Amino acid sequence: MIAIIDYGMGNLHSVSKAVERLGYEALVTSDTQEILNADGAILPGVGAFGDAMHNLGNTGLDEVTKFYAKSGKPLLGICLGMQLLFDYSEEHGRNEGLSLLSGRVVRFQGDYKVPHMGWNRLQFHQPSPLFTELEESHVYFVHSYHVLPDRAEDLLATTDYYQQVTAVVGRGNVYGMQFHPEKSGELGMQLLDRFLGLTVSR
Repeated sequence: MIAIIDYGMGNLHSVSKAVERLGYEALVTSDTQEILNADGAILPGVGAFGDAMHNLGNTGLDEVTKFYAKSGKPLLGICLGMQLLFDYSEEHGRNEGLSLLSGRVVRFQGDYKVPHMGWNRLQFHQPSPLFTELEESHVYFVHSYHVLPDRAEDLLATTDYYQQVTAVVGRGNVYGMQFHPEKSGELGMQLLDRFLGLTVSR
């Protein structure tokens, strides 16, 4: 079973349906025990970083997510959920994150359109079980803030939007995708499927 962590800010339905289309049982839940018992967990997210961390903190799901990550079972952050995995964000002032990965979240700065919105090609930077037998292709991005990881080895894939932009991260059992894989065509669903394949049951 795959737990989709419900803290009130995420595309819960679309992620759940995508997981089920790939042949896995999905459970949208905020229940601590259901999350901890899951074979894999997904932390989705849409909206502002500070609001998301406030919701996680108020429900205790921040500590549940950290505990789950320490269990060694696969955890995936999607879009804002990926940003929450890092130390802090500069969105609307400094807001502390989950610190499961080292780095910060900053706003795009420059004479170009923000948010970054559209189909962009992924560039794989190093081997990962997420990329097994996959070819680089396009996925769909919508975001105004992007992650600057501290560790080069955590940066699994990037895209280009007037600069190198973090697209996929990973360390150990913790992964993140800046784009929504369930809305990113064939490659997005393949990447989600590779993550789900890391779980112990189908």
